[in-house]
Amino acid sequence: MTTTVTYQRRGDVAVLLLDNPPVNGLGDTVRKGVFEGIARAVADPAVRAVVLAGRGRGFSGGADVRQFNTPSATAEPMSRQVIAQIEESAKPVIAAIHGIALGGGLELALGCHYRVVTADATLGLPEVNLGLVPGGGGTQRLPRLVGVATALDMIQHARTVDGAKAVTLGLADATFDGDPVDGGVEFARTVLDAPSHPVIGRSAPAAADVDFAAARAAVSPRARNADAQRGAIDCVEHATALSLTDGLDQERAVFERLVGEPTSKALRHLFFAERKAAKAPGSGNRPIKSVAVIGAGTMGGGIAMAFANAGFPVTVFEREQAPLDRGLALIRRNYEITASKGKLSHGQITQRLALIKPTLEMSEIADADLVIEAVFEDMPVKKAVFRQLDAVCKPGAILATNTSRLDIDEIAAATSRPQDVIGLHFFSPANVMRLLEVVRGVRTADEVIDTSMRIASDIGKIPVLVKVCEGFVGNRMLTGYWREAWFLLEEGASPQQIDQAMKDFGMAMGPLAMADLAGLDINWAARKRLAPTRPEHLRYSAVPDRICEQGRFGQKTNAGFYRYEPGDRTPIPDPAVEEVVERCAREAGLQRREISTEEIVDRCVLALINEGARIVDEGIAQRASDVDVVYVHGYGFPARRGGPMHHAQTIGLDTTLAKIKALHAAHGELWTPAPLLERAVAEGRTGL
Repeated sequence: MTTTVTYQRRGDVAVLLLDNPPVNGLGDTVRKGVFEGIARAVADPAVRAVVLAGRGRGFSGGADVRQFNTPSATAEPMSRQVIAQIEESAKPVIAAIHGIALGGGLELALGCHYRVVTADATLGLPEVNLGLVPGGGGTQRLPRLVGVATALDMIQHARTVDGAKAVTLGLADATFDGDPVDGGVEFARTVLDAPSHPVIGRSAPAAADVDFAAARAAVSPRARNADAQRGAIDCVEHATALSLTDGLDQERAVFERLVGEPTSKALRHLFFAERKAAKAPGSGNRPIKSVAVIGAGTMGGGIAMAFANAGFPVTVFEREQAPLDRGLALIRRNYEITASKGKLSHGQITQRLALIKPTLEMSEIADADLVIEAVFEDMPVKKAVFRQLDAVCKPGAILATNTSRLDIDEIAAATSRPQDVIGLHFFSPANVMRLLEVVRGVRTADEVIDTSMRIASDIGKIPVLVKVCEGFVGNRMLTGYWREAWFLLEEGASPQQIDQAMKDFGMAMGPLAMADLAGLDINWAARKRLAPTRPEHLRYSAVPDRICEQGRFGQKTNAGFYRYEPGDRTPIPDPAVEEVVERCAREAGLQRREISTEEIVDRCVLALINEGARIVDEGIAQRASDVDVVYVHGYGFPARRGGPMHHAQTIGLDTTLAKIKALHAAHGELWTPAPLLERAVAEGRTGL
């Protein structure tokens, strides 16, 4: 036995208890412990059955992803050997599942003769989310148990089912309440005298009505896990045509291919990065039972929805009735759109709307535990709001600003309680986008930070803790990204060429179409605010300013870098923009030329990487992987590339630095390599 699996006896039933916190991952020591435990139970004539259960919050969260691509991942016994030993046991083996049985955890249970579950347990094979297929027999055993169509849907789309549904599907044999060991042992005693113990069918299941070719064709080529989805379809099809042994061989071959590819490595990087980013730095906490939002515009309404969706009562304040009515109407319309897609019932809409209380009286937010300001992005306006909040809100209330780039410390200084002020930068639409930049000021209290990180997770967001600087992490990096797009325009590229190049790279949108969506006036205001601090000797593109001067602010005005038909978001190339670009190029003394797709991608992506390295070096972000989380979840960077910092590691830090140095030589000071990147290469490091 091992330290991560304990063996005990309950009369004539042996119990193997997985004990590998936090999720009983099936690392090498767990596999070894189960293998030895089964052998011990089979050899003991006093044992008539075996129960597998998990200590703590669940049965097993699956394979230990941290061991992938390491020697521990291939240490014997492998999962296939462990499961084969269980299947071949003459004594019944029962998996008693509570909490979670995911990935390899469910595969282990599928190899058992019986499965009993709590009604609220969660079962599934989510490996495609990591760019993989199940590698421990899941694609072969699940179809034999629940049918091909159901299994394919669960595996390809990483769908989970609860314990009650698992029984209905035939995935589990019975439910139990209470302790999993007690539940497993009680069930074991009911099957001790069974004439035989059912082992998941050795014969291939019928394909029935499943059209595997159509399933492959339906996979979006832009999906982050497209290769894994197609691999899952292949594996399930193998289950309908091959013996179990041959099917397992094919499944493992697909798994081994995917686990070594950059896409899976990137998705696994993000898996851990998101969890690291979401951890609060301390253990302080302030109870949050009610929330107030200042401003009922698009952002304020989305923030209110985010909290109402999680069951928090929200008071929405506006100064005038008309904007308040418009805001509530937009909230209702958003809910109705969601309901029309079958994702909400009308009863749920009523329930959520009932949690949102509109008001024109600032005094009605006095008792809120958390107040979030979402007014116009203007420092004097925000400071005036915070002076009011300081006067109205109860002691201990957290006062948050949704600013996307302004100085949190200056806003906090407008109050008598800067320790209670923090930035909560939601991304639009706030009820949908999962990223939340939590911006700590120099005087923000630790318990305010911890509470903000916790509440972000409570409402389904992925929080990333950052410090104060112009634009924080995301928008500061976006400045260089857009800068290169504008320069490329002046040098000869068209808006559609730039956007298509970046979409082909994997971005959700090209930089110029994204700017039109966000609203060009917002960034224009920031550029004008920062103009006095801009060194005159540095190159500056006048293109976006000239476009804004014509009243072209993007989709909101049906014209920006593209033009738009009313009510249609499709970008249409506009000769007027080309005229602006050509005029700016002449004024800058530039000779326009052919621009390659490779140059567009290099300059835009390397600008992100270089600025990201500066942000990490300055301590604005806690770690490089936090930058990746921000850019994947907030700015549409392709998850299959793991974020800009991981992408730099994938192509090689030395190669990345060499390219940046070449751009520095060609384009000057704006391309000065980040010191962190230079140090990392000099020290021979592979990551930042």
